[in-house]
Amino acid sequence: MVLANAKRIKNVPGRKTDVHDAAWIAQLLRCGLITPSFVPPEEIRDLRDYTRYRRKLLGDATAEKNRIHKILQDANIKLATYVSDLFGVSGRALLESIVYGEVLSSDQVKDLVKTSLKRKVPQLVEALNGRVRAHHRKLIGMHLDHLRYLEEQMAVIEAEIDRLLTPYQNVVEQLSTIPGIQKDAAAVILAEIGYDMSHFPTDAHISSWGGLSPGNNESAGKKKSSRTTKGNRSLKAVLCQASLGRE
Repeated sequence: MVLANAKRIKNVPGRKTDVHDAAWIAQLLRCGLITPSFVPPEEIRDLRDYTRYRRKLLGDATAEKNRIHKILQDANIKLATYVSDLFGVSGRALLESIVYGEVLSSDQVKDLVKTSLKRKVPQLVEALNGRVRAHHRKLIGMHLDHLRYLEEQMAVIEAEIDRLLTPYQNVVEQLSTIPGIQKDAAAVILAEIGYDMSHFPTDAHISSWGGLSPGNNESAGKKKSSRTTKGNRSLKAVLCQASLGRE
């Protein structure tokens, strides 16, 4: 079984039928002109499914947080001005009080918040004095419920990722020695390219496969384009994020 890149084996224009395509692909295969695509082993593919799903859930969680911020702005609740992490322990306690329609006094707010926020109790009481309607409370409650569900799912996924990474702890440790690469990024890199580098003849090949090599479209001394190829979006995203974090 050979998995081929359809872009590289397509037939010439004007002969587009299923029968002609099948004959053309068979001819290419007999001549040895089909380059097999990279397919990692099953355990790496399983790890890849979890790391990609984790990224999707992280995006969904961020979207839910942004929706809550939007509702608070609509209700003229300025908690984000004084609470740096609105979804920490103190922030969630205040959000729950909004959902349940509680009118909090200074002493009640002081009991809900932690650490340095206790010094901002008067500002927090003023920030909670907005135009909250039942509509806002219901929406915030729905978003918080969904956010909790997403966090529970992410905890399950993290446990599965840790289990699948157990045989490759030495690989993860070596990847983590690269500046900007943490455990999560190392897991994504391993899930996308595997541990057997014999599939990639050189570092230039793997860079191109990941879509990280700039184009070289030059004519008569003029550069026309330096766009990268699409490549592997998950690998490209985590490496770009790691490089930005390093800066």
